[in-house]
Amino acid sequence: MTANRKWHGPAKYKIEVKGQLAGHWFDWFENIIIKNESGMTIITVDIQDQAALHGLLARIRDLGLPLISVRRF
Repeated sequence: MTANRKWHGPAKYKIEVKGQLAGHWFDWFENIIIKNESGMTIITVDIQDQAALHGLLARIRDLGLPLISVRRF
């Protein structure tokens, strides 16, 4: 990781939650991949900024799905 990395701009995230999540919940995101496997949902998405990331995490929270991990890559 470099010291000049921008944390506030666009980035790709991998989010894992416990439970099954249907893809229609995320129609308002572009470039999203949702995989349901072994009782977990893995979401890979391009996020434009931190506000959009927090909005997505709030939606997951509102659905009552336990958050397993959030990774930026």
